[in-house]
Amino acid sequence: MPVIGFHNSHEQIHPAELLTAVQHAEEVGFTAAMCSDHFAPWNLEQGHSGFSWSWLGAALATTNLPFGAVNAPGQRYHPAIVAQAIATLGAMFPGRFWVALGSGEAMNEHITGDRWPRKDVRDARLRECVDVIRALLAGEEVTHDGLVTVDRAKIWTLPEQPPALIAPAVTVATARRGAEWADGMVTINQPHGHLREMIAAYRDAGGRGRLVLQVHVSYDPDPDRALAIAFEEWHSNVFPPPLCWDLDTPEAFEQASAHVTPDDVAKVVRVSSDLGQHAAWIDEYVELGFDDIYLHHVGQEQRGFLDAFGEHVLPQLDVEKPEPAVAV
Repeated sequence: MPVIGFHNSHEQIHPAELLTAVQHAEEVGFTAAMCSDHFAPWNLEQGHSGFSWSWLGAALATTNLPFGAVNAPGQRYHPAIVAQAIATLGAMFPGRFWVALGSGEAMNEHITGDRWPRKDVRDARLRECVDVIRALLAGEEVTHDGLVTVDRAKIWTLPEQPPALIAPAVTVATARRGAEWADGMVTINQPHGHLREMIAAYRDAGGRGRLVLQVHVSYDPDPDRALAIAFEEWHSNVFPPPLCWDLDTPEAFEQASAHVTPDDVAKVVRVSSDLGQHAAWIDEYVELGFDDIYLHHVGQEQRGFLDAFGEHVLPQLDVEKPEPAVAV
């Protein structure tokens, strides 16, 4: 039985509208939620980027859903601040919060004015941040000198159980590295063969916990409109690493996507006006081994998607209520 959640895209939707959307997602039958954590949108059409940590407090307080967030400690965020944010949400909403910790993207991290490091340096920095955050969530006083610096930090308000720290990955190599420290793995929809390789790499390296998938979808009763929505909103999100990591502004993504076609977008977004097809796609991901599947409708308007999926897609799936989001 999968957990079927609703992904909240801060870079596309005003945070007040997004709060209303996630509340409605619970009403129509979604059993979990997650959100992005961006400083800038992927393109000018998207046009938003609210502060996810403020929004998470409101969302957790006004729903009963468990939530996850994707965060990049080490440059824009000091790991001690991330640990404090995780601890506070974990203490206020026990068992309802998890966080995925990644190495980041230049478009969000360049704002500090610091040099954007090579990927191997970013990975090493992330590993240091994970160790710092885990130690702080365990109640330790932490001093650390390395790619990040911490001086006698201690978190004074702690949850009874630390929330799960999840590894985000889009490549096999990152999945394998994350197995060393993570309480689970989260990725995005990609070709089935690649997803199988990632799952195998994570598990074979000793990776534990739940497997989480974020699926980009575009739904509209009109098939042409469904494709148009996907293209208008997601044309700048078709690039594989390292390009998607290293472009540093929405304008740069716009320039890079000048020759992207609707067919290109349909390769990375599940586009269909057929709700049975959407249910079948979700079943395929369950068969691959994913425990939690978060649906991200890439359009600006969420209510029609939520109502249609709540009435016609979720009933076709044997949906599970999620387990507590604590470290295993």
